[in-house]
Amino acid sequence: MMETNIDDMTGEIAGYVMETLLDQGALDVFYTPIYMKKNRPAIQLSVLCREESREDLQQIIFEQTTTLGIRMYKAQRFCMEREFIKVNTPYGVMTIKKARYGTVVKYTPEYEECKQKAKITGQPLHKIYQTVLDAIHHKNTGARS
Repeated sequence: MMETNIDDMTGEIAGYVMETLLDQGALDVFYTPIYMKKNRPAIQLSVLCREESREDLQQIIFEQTTTLGIRMYKAQRFCMEREFIKVNTPYGVMTIKKARYGTVVKYTPEYEECKQKAKITGQPLHKIYQTVLDAIHHKNTGARS
């Protein structure tokens, strides 16, 4: 885990830096609003990465931001096993991410597909999500529509 506090960088640059870090192997990148000395509003850049990516990502942070220093922390990361499944819905075949950890199972419709269907159909995004989740419920329980 790497983090740095920045008080003199534009939001546009921050967005670009986030995209660049993710494209170059960061596992997660996020900003937290903070206040620095003299009550200056600032952001804290946090980057979660694998050890083998650390030096390359540090280089990007130093090159692309105004920071002069980066703090490093060891962090453990636990992830649910993931798989993608297809389900039939009134909107066509849609993808759901199924995540599992022991007996815990979660289903999440794929955002980009749902967004596209919402734009095409004019339906609210939350309705598309619910329809996809209902389809996985029917698939798992054997219920017929």
